[in-house]
Amino acid sequence: MIDSRKLAAACGAASLAILAVCGPAAADGYEEYAAPPPPAEEGRKFTYSFNLAVTNDYIFRGFSQSERDPVPQGGVDIGWGMLYAGIWASGVDFGGPLAPGDGYDAQTEIDYYAGITPTWGPANFDFAVLYYTYPAATDFLAELDYVELKAKVSGDIAPSLNTGLTVYWSPEYSGETGSVWTLEGAAAYEFHKVAIFTPSVSGTLGYQTGDDQGWKNVFANGSGSYTYWNAGLSLGVENLTFDFRYWDTNISNANGFCTGGSFQCDSAFQFTAKVAVP
Repeated sequence: MIDSRKLAAACGAASLAILAVCGPAAADGYEEYAAPPPPAEEGRKFTYSFNLAVTNDYIFRGFSQSERDPVPQGGVDIGWGMLYAGIWASGVDFGGPLAPGDGYDAQTEIDYYAGITPTWGPANFDFAVLYYTYPAATDFLAELDYVELKAKVSGDIAPSLNTGLTVYWSPEYSGETGSVWTLEGAAAYEFHKVAIFTPSVSGTLGYQTGDDQGWKNVFANGSGSYTYWNAGLSLGVENLTFDFRYWDTNISNANGFCTGGSFQCDSAFQFTAKVAVP
Protein backbone atom coordinates (compact mmCIF):
# COMPACT_ATOMS: atom_id res chain seq x y z
CA MET A 1 0.00 0.00 0.00
CA ILE A 2 0.99 3.54 -0.34
CA ASP A 3 0.27 6.76 1.46
CA SER A 4 -1.67 9.66 -0.04
CA ARG A 5 1.34 11.14 -1.90
CA LYS A 6 2.18 7.83 -3.57
CA LEU A 7 -1.44 7.19 -4.43
CA ALA A 8 -1.99 10.56 -5.99
CA ALA A 9 1.11 10.14 -8.14
CA ALA A 10 0.31 6.57 -9.13
CA CYS A 11 -3.36 6.68 -9.97
CA GLY A 12 -4.77 10.16 -9.69
CA ALA A 13 -6.42 9.55 -6.33
CA ALA A 14 -9.41 7.89 -7.97
CA SER A 15 -10.74 4.44 -7.15
CA LEU A 16 -7.26 3.05 -6.55
CA ALA A 17 -6.94 5.38 -3.57
CA ILE A 18 -8.95 3.05 -1.45
CA LEU A 19 -6.76 -0.01 -1.86
CA ALA A 20 -5.58 -1.68 1.31
CA VAL A 21 -3.04 -4.41 1.85
CA CYS A 22 -4.90 -6.25 4.55
CA GLY A 23 -6.19 -9.71 5.17
CA PRO A 24 -5.83 -12.64 7.37
CA ALA A 25 -2.55 -13.26 8.55
CA ALA A 26 -3.09 -16.85 7.87
CA ALA A 27 -1.23 -15.94 4.75
CA ASP A 28 1.90 -14.96 6.58
CA GLY A 29 3.55 -18.23 7.46
CA TYR A 30 3.55 -16.93 11.01
CA GLU A 31 -0.21 -17.29 11.29
CA GLU A 32 -2.22 -14.94 13.45
CA TYR A 33 -5.15 -17.31 13.27
CA ALA A 34 -5.18 -20.44 15.31
CA ALA A 35 -4.16 -23.45 13.25
CA PRO A 36 -7.07 -25.35 11.72
CA PRO A 37 -8.27 -28.06 14.11
CA PRO A 38 -6.78 -31.45 13.19
CA PRO A 39 -9.05 -34.38 12.34
CA ALA A 40 -10.45 -35.95 15.52
CA GLU A 41 -8.79 -39.27 16.35
CA GLU A 42 -11.95 -40.89 17.66
CA GLY A 43 -14.69 -40.15 15.15
CA ARG A 44 -16.03 -36.68 14.57
CA LYS A 45 -15.63 -34.37 17.54
CA PHE A 46 -16.62 -30.77 18.10
CA THR A 47 -13.63 -28.59 19.02
CA TYR A 48 -13.25 -24.91 19.81
CA SER A 49 -10.53 -22.45 20.73
CA PHE A 50 -10.12 -18.76 21.51
CA ASN A 51 -7.06 -16.61 21.03
CA LEU A 52 -6.08 -13.11 22.09
CA ALA A 53 -2.93 -11.28 21.09
CA VAL A 54 -1.19 -7.93 21.04
CA THR A 55 1.48 -7.04 18.48
CA ASN A 56 3.70 -4.01 18.13
CA ASP A 57 3.06 -3.95 14.36
CA TYR A 58 0.40 -5.80 12.36
CA ILE A 59 2.26 -6.91 9.22
CA PHE A 60 0.52 -8.71 6.37
CA ARG A 61 2.50 -9.98 3.39
CA GLY A 62 5.27 -7.49 4.16
CA PHE A 63 3.06 -4.40 4.61
CA SER A 64 2.31 -2.74 7.94
CA GLN A 65 -1.43 -2.48 8.52
CA SER A 66 -1.13 -0.36 11.67
CA GLU A 67 1.39 2.38 10.78
CA ARG A 68 4.02 0.50 12.84
CA ASP A 69 1.87 0.95 15.96
CA PRO A 70 0.63 -1.73 18.43
CA VAL A 71 -2.83 -3.23 17.94
CA PRO A 72 -4.92 -5.92 19.68
CA GLN A 73 -6.00 -9.07 17.85
CA GLY A 74 -8.17 -12.07 18.59
CA GLY A 75 -10.21 -14.88 17.14
CA VAL A 76 -12.51 -17.84 17.68
CA ASP A 77 -12.20 -21.20 15.92
CA ILE A 78 -14.55 -24.17 15.85
CA GLY A 79 -14.10 -27.58 14.27
CA TRP A 80 -15.91 -30.82 13.64
CA GLY A 81 -13.71 -33.61 12.36
CA MET A 82 -11.97 -32.31 9.25
CA LEU A 83 -14.20 -29.23 9.02
CA TYR A 84 -13.38 -25.90 10.63
CA ALA A 85 -14.54 -22.30 10.63
CA GLY A 86 -13.57 -19.15 12.45
CA ILE A 87 -13.50 -15.41 12.79
CA TRP A 88 -10.47 -13.22 13.46
CA ALA A 89 -10.18 -9.48 14.10
CA SER A 90 -7.42 -6.91 14.40
CA GLY A 91 -7.02 -3.21 14.80
CA VAL A 92 -5.72 -1.42 11.70
CA ASP A 93 -4.68 2.12 10.82
CA PHE A 94 -4.74 3.14 7.17
CA GLY A 95 -3.52 6.64 7.77
CA GLY A 96 -6.77 8.59 7.86
CA PRO A 97 -9.05 9.61 4.98
CA LEU A 98 -7.45 10.93 1.81
CA ALA A 99 -10.87 11.87 0.47
CA PRO A 100 -14.41 11.07 1.60
CA GLY A 101 -15.13 7.44 0.84
CA ASP A 102 -11.61 6.35 -0.04
CA GLY A 103 -11.57 3.73 2.73
CA TYR A 104 -8.51 5.09 4.51
CA ASP A 105 -10.60 5.61 7.65
CA ALA A 106 -10.70 1.83 8.32
CA GLN A 107 -9.83 1.08 11.93
CA THR A 108 -10.86 -2.57 12.19
CA GLU A 109 -10.34 -5.71 10.12
CA ILE A 110 -12.67 -8.69 10.62
CA ASP A 111 -12.00 -11.89 8.68
CA TYR A 112 -14.17 -14.97 8.27
CA TYR A 113 -12.95 -18.33 7.06
CA ALA A 114 -14.01 -21.95 6.68
CA GLY A 115 -12.32 -25.03 5.32
CA ILE A 116 -11.51 -28.71 5.40
CA THR A 117 -8.28 -30.43 6.47
CA PRO A 118 -7.98 -33.90 4.92
CA THR A 119 -4.84 -36.01 5.20
CA TRP A 120 -3.19 -38.33 2.70
CA GLY A 121 -0.38 -40.39 4.13
CA PRO A 122 2.13 -38.01 5.72
CA ALA A 123 0.65 -34.98 3.91
CA ASN A 124 -1.84 -32.63 5.58
CA PHE A 125 -4.07 -30.54 3.33
CA ASP A 126 -6.04 -27.38 4.04
CA PHE A 127 -8.61 -26.10 1.54
CA ALA A 128 -10.41 -22.95 2.64
CA VAL A 129 -12.35 -19.84 1.69
CA LEU A 130 -11.39 -16.57 3.40
CA TYR A 131 -13.37 -13.34 3.43
CA TYR A 132 -11.55 -10.16 4.52
CA THR A 133 -13.72 -7.26 5.67
CA TYR A 134 -13.21 -3.68 6.92
CA PRO A 135 -16.63 -2.84 8.38
CA ALA A 136 -15.94 0.76 9.39
CA ALA A 137 -14.38 1.87 6.09
CA THR A 138 -16.45 4.25 3.97
CA ASP A 139 -15.18 2.66 0.77
CA PHE A 140 -17.90 3.54 -1.70
CA LEU A 141 -15.43 4.31 -4.54
CA ALA A 142 -14.19 0.70 -4.74
CA GLU A 143 -14.62 -2.22 -2.39
CA LEU A 144 -11.92 -3.00 0.17
CA ASP A 145 -13.52 -6.32 1.18
CA TYR A 146 -12.43 -9.32 -0.85
CA VAL A 147 -12.45 -13.13 -1.00
CA GLU A 148 -9.53 -15.53 -1.35
CA LEU A 149 -9.34 -19.26 -1.97
CA LYS A 150 -6.61 -21.19 -0.17
CA ALA A 151 -4.92 -24.53 -0.88
CA LYS A 152 -2.15 -25.74 1.44
CA VAL A 153 -0.12 -28.90 1.87
CA SER A 154 2.20 -29.45 4.84
CA GLY A 155 3.95 -32.20 6.72
CA ASP A 156 6.93 -33.22 8.81
CA ILE A 157 9.98 -33.96 6.65
CA ALA A 158 12.05 -34.79 9.75
CA PRO A 159 11.38 -35.04 13.49
CA SER A 160 10.22 -31.61 14.74
CA LEU A 161 10.70 -30.06 11.27
CA ASN A 162 7.48 -29.04 9.52
CA THR A 163 7.27 -27.50 6.04
CA GLY A 164 4.35 -26.24 4.01
CA LEU A 165 3.38 -24.70 0.69
CA THR A 166 0.28 -22.51 0.30
CA VAL A 167 -1.40 -20.99 -2.75
CA TYR A 168 -3.95 -18.16 -2.45
CA TRP A 169 -6.04 -16.78 -5.28
CA SER A 170 -8.42 -13.85 -5.26
CA PRO A 171 -10.63 -13.26 -8.31
CA GLU A 172 -11.02 -9.60 -7.29
CA TYR A 173 -8.39 -8.34 -4.88
CA SER A 174 -8.83 -5.51 -2.39
CA GLY A 175 -9.75 -2.25 -4.07
CA GLU A 176 -11.16 -4.12 -7.08
CA THR A 177 -7.70 -4.70 -8.59
CA GLY A 178 -8.39 -7.93 -10.42
CA SER A 179 -7.05 -11.43 -10.10
CA VAL A 180 -4.11 -11.83 -7.69
CA TRP A 181 -2.06 -14.93 -6.88
CA THR A 182 -0.01 -15.40 -3.71
CA LEU A 183 2.42 -18.29 -3.16
CA GLU A 184 4.03 -19.01 0.23
CA GLY A 185 6.55 -21.52 1.45
CA ALA A 186 7.15 -21.95 5.18
CA ALA A 187 9.22 -24.06 7.53
CA ALA A 188 9.33 -24.41 11.32
CA TYR A 189 11.54 -26.39 13.69
CA GLU A 190 10.65 -27.02 17.34
CA PHE A 191 13.42 -27.56 19.89
CA HIS A 192 13.34 -29.52 23.12
CA LYS A 193 11.92 -27.68 26.10
CA VAL A 194 14.35 -25.31 27.84
CA ALA A 195 13.33 -24.53 31.43
CA ILE A 196 9.68 -23.44 31.11
CA PHE A 197 9.93 -22.52 27.41
CA THR A 198 9.41 -24.56 24.26
CA PRO A 199 11.40 -22.66 21.60
CA SER A 200 10.91 -22.92 17.86
CA VAL A 201 12.25 -21.13 14.81
CA SER A 202 10.28 -20.51 11.64
CA GLY A 203 10.34 -18.56 8.41
CA THR A 204 8.23 -17.75 5.38
CA LEU A 205 9.02 -16.78 1.80
CA GLY A 206 6.11 -15.31 -0.15
CA TYR A 207 5.51 -14.13 -3.70
CA GLN A 208 2.54 -12.15 -5.00
CA THR A 209 1.64 -11.17 -8.54
CA GLY A 210 -1.24 -9.40 -10.29
CA ASP A 211 -1.99 -8.26 -13.86
CA ASP A 212 -4.07 -5.18 -13.07
CA GLN A 213 -2.12 -1.94 -13.48
CA GLY A 214 -3.72 -0.55 -10.34
CA TRP A 215 -2.41 -3.49 -8.32
CA LYS A 216 1.07 -2.95 -9.78
CA ASN A 217 1.07 0.75 -8.90
CA VAL A 218 -0.29 0.43 -5.39
CA PHE A 219 1.07 -2.91 -4.16
CA ALA A 220 4.38 -3.33 -5.99
CA ASN A 221 5.49 0.22 -6.88
CA GLY A 222 4.88 -0.38 -10.59
CA SER A 223 6.26 -3.90 -10.77
CA GLY A 224 4.26 -6.97 -11.78
CA SER A 225 5.16 -8.88 -8.61
CA TYR A 226 6.97 -8.65 -5.32
CA THR A 227 8.56 -10.97 -2.76
CA TYR A 228 8.31 -10.85 1.02
CA TRP A 229 9.81 -12.91 3.81
CA ASN A 230 10.03 -13.27 7.56
CA ALA A 231 12.06 -15.25 10.07
CA GLY A 232 11.65 -15.51 13.80
CA LEU A 233 11.89 -17.21 17.16
CA SER A 234 8.86 -18.28 19.22
CA LEU A 235 8.86 -19.16 22.91
CA GLY A 236 5.89 -21.18 24.15
CA VAL A 237 4.83 -21.38 27.79
CA GLU A 238 1.69 -23.44 28.31
CA ASN A 239 -0.97 -21.58 26.26
CA LEU A 240 1.12 -18.40 25.91
CA THR A 241 3.44 -17.71 22.98
CA PHE A 242 5.99 -14.92 22.57
CA ASP A 243 7.07 -14.38 18.97
CA PHE A 244 10.04 -12.28 17.81
CA ARG A 245 10.09 -11.79 14.02
CA TYR A 246 11.95 -9.92 11.29
CA TRP A 247 10.12 -8.86 8.09
CA ASP A 248 11.26 -7.47 4.74
CA THR A 249 10.30 -7.19 1.05
CA ASN A 250 12.09 -6.59 -2.25
CA ILE A 251 9.77 -3.71 -3.24
CA SER A 252 11.60 -0.68 -4.55
CA ASN A 253 11.61 2.31 -2.21
CA ALA A 254 11.70 4.75 -5.12
CA ASN A 255 9.88 7.97 -4.16
CA GLY A 256 9.68 6.72 -0.56
CA PHE A 257 7.17 4.01 -1.48
CA CYS A 258 8.04 1.76 1.49
CA THR A 259 8.85 4.38 4.10
CA GLY A 260 5.88 6.76 3.96
CA GLY A 261 3.40 7.53 6.70
CA SER A 262 1.34 4.37 6.23
CA PHE A 263 1.52 0.88 4.68
CA GLN A 264 5.27 0.71 5.19
CA CYS A 265 6.97 -2.22 3.43
CA ASP A 266 10.61 -1.81 4.45
CA SER A 267 12.39 -4.06 6.97
CA ALA A 268 10.80 -4.23 10.40
CA PHE A 269 10.91 -6.10 13.71
CA GLN A 270 7.66 -7.51 15.05
CA PHE A 271 6.88 -8.75 18.55
CA THR A 272 3.64 -10.59 19.31
CA ALA A 273 2.32 -12.05 22.56
CA LYS A 274 -0.57 -14.48 22.15
CA VAL A 275 -2.65 -16.66 24.44
CA ALA A 276 -4.86 -19.48 23.16
CA VAL A 277 -7.55 -21.40 25.07
CA PRO A 278 -7.70 -24.31 25.32
